[in-house]
Amino acid sequence: MKIGVNLVNFGPDANPKALMRWAQLSESLGYHLLMTSDHIAMTPEVNARYPAPFYEPISLLGWLAGVTSTIEIGTTVIIVPYRSPLEVARACANIDQLSGGRFILGVGIGWAQEEFKSLRVPFKSRGAITNEYLEAIKLLWTQDVASYEGKFISFKDVHTAPRPVRSPHPPIWVGGPSDAALRRTVRYGDAWHPVRVRMDWFKDTGIPRLQQIAEEEGKPMPPLCPRIRLRLTDSPIPDADRFLGEGTLDQVHRDLSELEAMGCSYVVLDTYCDDLELVRNGETSWRLLRTMAEKVLDLENQTVR
Repeated sequence: MKIGVNLVNFGPDANPKALMRWAQLSESLGYHLLMTSDHIAMTPEVNARYPAPFYEPISLLGWLAGVTSTIEIGTTVIIVPYRSPLEVARACANIDQLSGGRFILGVGIGWAQEEFKSLRVPFKSRGAITNEYLEAIKLLWTQDVASYEGKFISFKDVHTAPRPVRSPHPPIWVGGPSDAALRRTVRYGDAWHPVRVRMDWFKDTGIPRLQQIAEEEGKPMPPLCPRIRLRLTDSPIPDADRFLGEGTLDQVHRDLSELEAMGCSYVVLDTYCDDLELVRNGETSWRLLRTMAEKVLDLENQTVR
């Protein structure tokens, strides 16, 4: 099981020096993946949860491709309806080329209605737009000259080079817990990437439903690649009150061991737990990542100690 890191690309401590530190530390500690999140229009509802400055992920990942050498890089998650699939396909193919095939595209449909309004994207159609855009992106990544005719995007005879390094294309991880998200995962994705889940729901509801939908669609069960909180406490938190990754070191160790036993391919650790004070000093997150690397994870062997 590979372990990734959610790079906090927003807030008072977000700047090139801090972003470089995130990348260098994560890679030097042996983490396998570095992912970062997406917003474009910092409307009040967005800024309240993810305060400015907010570093746009595609351009940031292009830079990270050049300042890292081994760690995979990606989005958790890019909001697909915000950008033309022509732009996303080309920009992300470039990142995959520049990084030597280390790019992963994590996707979601978005939640911030005012942001959609600012970008003139219809909020109620965001699921249908995402499905169509993902179809178009996969065409652009796998054909030398691509054409697509849809309700929300159409293009003809578009030359796609440079195409991604990865074959047949970079992995697409689909986020979201709804039935629509699970069906999107099975139809268009390469892995399910739920965010901030509880173990009982993940094991007893989410995974069985994903398996059921995969059987309905006549497709294999997608790999599991969750993003979990990383919040360490001195005293145990009752399991009924906590998300995966919260609690004492023993509790977090148990969570990761169980996720590994369940066959998760990746787990991404997210040190941002809606505490705005945390983003004022990246060192808090970096200490957590060091602690996990030293006391819980055997990153070289891709396993939990």
